[in-house]
Amino acid sequence: MKQQTMALHAGYEKDTQGTMAVPIYQTTAYEFRDTEHAAKLFELKELGNIYTRLNNPTTDVFEKRFAAMEGGEAALATASGMAAIFYAIVNAAEAGDNIVCASQLYGGTLTQAAHTLKRFGIEARFFDVHKPEQIEKLVDEKTKVIFFETLTNPSIDVADIEAITAVADRHGILSVVDNTVATPVICQPLSHGVDVVVHSASKYTTGQGLAIGGIVVERKNLIEKLRGNPRYPQFNEPDASYHGLVYTKTALPPFTLRARLSLLRDLGAVVSPFNSWLFIQGLETLPIRMPVHSKNALKVAEFLHDHPKVVKVNYPGLPDDPNYETAMKYFKEGMCSGLLSFEVEDFETAKRVVDRTELFSLVVNIGDSKSIITHPASTTHQQLSQKEMEACGVKPGLIRLSIGLEDAEDLIADLDNALKE
Repeated sequence: MKQQTMALHAGYEKDTQGTMAVPIYQTTAYEFRDTEHAAKLFELKELGNIYTRLNNPTTDVFEKRFAAMEGGEAALATASGMAAIFYAIVNAAEAGDNIVCASQLYGGTLTQAAHTLKRFGIEARFFDVHKPEQIEKLVDEKTKVIFFETLTNPSIDVADIEAITAVADRHGILSVVDNTVATPVICQPLSHGVDVVVHSASKYTTGQGLAIGGIVVERKNLIEKLRGNPRYPQFNEPDASYHGLVYTKTALPPFTLRARLSLLRDLGAVVSPFNSWLFIQGLETLPIRMPVHSKNALKVAEFLHDHPKVVKVNYPGLPDDPNYETAMKYFKEGMCSGLLSFEVEDFETAKRVVDRTELFSLVVNIGDSKSIITHPASTTHQQLSQKEMEACGVKPGLIRLSIGLEDAEDLIADLDNALKE
């Protein structure tokens, strides 16, 4: 199936009622036929519903549909994008290990990697996303994950996916990428060698800012990289918490299986069935929405590029942007998503411009159908040190825009008015 068809049909077989819309199975638990049936489910001798903290029929459709759109083998939905990132990392790493991350990351991800994971005994080491050769010097026998974003937020850099995954593969390390901003409509990292993809479904997936959720997608045949790999004994040795199960000896995709049976079971950051249903509705129109977001963003970027009050515009769809060639290599049909940023003279000027817009909403989300404006230095990245801000591309005068589905001329008029003295 083509991607637009997948967005409407993948993962759903109509129930006995023949419902066209995927039903919301708003339940915590499921009745077993008898004790033997229950035992087989818990032993994985038979697949089925046990408890919504582990699986749910509505969420199952969302997971299968998203995995299909990413070109992956399996997926695990979580309560938020940050939970998806956390699960993807701690599924591979534990106390005493380290991960190598791009410096250009979303502020919350950077904080999780540099500070929260540190308290779990996992060290984060950082490289410039434009200099993947730096990774080699950071890798050692305890490195378990190389983490980056396809299209960074808010610096709007584009990663050379194949260059980064080449280093990961050379050392037998799992590569994990956040594809939230690009979405599977614009970029499919798994086809370029990435092992695991994560998303905040709260962004373009829902498309209207309706629900919080995340998802982890595992590439096809990842088991071949994990099986016998000394870096990942947790996938190759019996799991004492699940009656000695060896994940690489099952017929199921091992990465998402372990994340489900170990992390989701024990830590419980589970998405609600209703939110999964909302994400399914969003996926149905995602391939239609992303070209419009991209087209509008390019028009706005071109306007800002020529504005005398704008110091710099960051949007890979502009031919003179340093990320242009990489974007054209990895992004479908030249689409570059709806996220862009631009710099004005200083901190106070940026705040004034943000406050003067009328059509744009001052919000810290992205990927909404309505356009959003944010001043990262005073909001999303405020908790970072000045050095950390500079490393991830956040300057005092940086303004981030999430371009929605309005008429681009109306958005340009609003920005033009805000930029006037």
